Amino acid sequence: MGLISRIFRSRDAPRNATAGSGYSFMLGSSASGKAVNERSAMQITAVYSCVRILSEAVASLPLHLYKYTDTGTEKATEHLLYFLLHDEPNPEMTSFVFRETLMTHLLLWGNAYAQIIRNGKGEVLALYPLMLDRMNVDRDEHGNIVYEYMVSQEDAPINKGSAVKLSPSEVLHIPGLGFDGLIGYSPIAMAKNAIGLAIATEEYGSKFFANGATPSGILEYPGTVKEPERVRESWNKGFGGENKHKVAILEQGMKYTPIFISPNEAQFLETRKFQIDEIARIFRVPPHMIGDLEKSSFSNIEQQSLEFVKYTLDPWVVRWEQSIKRTLLLPDEKGVYFAKFNVDGLLRWDYQSRLSGCL
Repeated sequence: MGLISRIFRSRDAPRNATAGSGYSFMLGSSASGKAVNERSAMQITAVYSCVRILSEAVASLPLHLYKYTDTGTEKATEHLLYFLLHDEPNPEMTSFVFRETLMTHLLLWGNAYAQIIRNGKGEVLALYPLMLDRMNVDRDEHGNIVYEYMVSQEDAPINKGSAVKLSPSEVLHIPGLGFDGLIGYSPIAMAKNAIGLAIATEEYGSKFFANGATPSGILEYPGTVKEPERVRESWNKGFGGENKHKVAILEQGMKYTPIFISPNEAQFLETRKFQIDEIARIFRVPPHMIGDLEKSSFSNIEQQSLEFVKYTLDPWVVRWEQSIKRTLLLPDEKGVYFAKFNVDGLLRWDYQSRLSGCL
């Protein structure tokens, strides 16, 4: 193989791997020293709020299957896929819960997977969400994409840790932003330092108030302390935790000197506020939607809400629509049918436009 051919590898002859499947190395400890993963990040209220807002927004939008006609388009209610997308993708959950679950996976892990159950004709009968931490995407010896899913005993009692290989026609895969166009990268992994700082700041505040909102101090003793650890433990046991704010009685000339470092001096409150904006920036959610109204007013909230639909929600909706068409429709159906979310209700005129429309 020549030098040029080694550098410019053909896309139709890829390596036996997917470049995006190795993103997990970015998870783990952040610069703040706190471990960050998709589940620990959800304990931060700003992350939870952003994920909940976006997942519920996508899940609550009406989703219909349409078909082209001579006069335009109409709902394809007779198609099997219409009921699955609009009402029940499987006997165990509603369309809202299904889309909310997959959207949560997409926001935290950067990918969403669902197993496709088909009949003998290739038509879709059901869709079941697949857990992200048990999915591995790779290529076979021919360079074709293969989805390898670890089945636990909770899924099927007869299977204990066995792996099931699924073809692309058996998996609805909605990838997020990635580097190879095949696998999305986890926003939590990419922004682990910002989220780690939020975790560290929240833990600091919790420990501060657990200590009675009083900084630690120094116990001074005129003589020599033979067992300092025992004295420290005795002090913490008598005047820390549930016993905080009790009156301390010191003997033998012992004196307690507090170390006054207030949260304001450590910029605690400012850091917490900044991390809310930082996390909102990661998910492109307006701060007022997660409870930060500091820089909001009636006029700019209205404009931010419209921009949220246009620049935040709409790209996610397009990802869903195109993935549904690419994977769930049969080849001869793609020119006839298409899935569409109805976002018209979220794109109503602003206040001034509604006034001028009434004139």
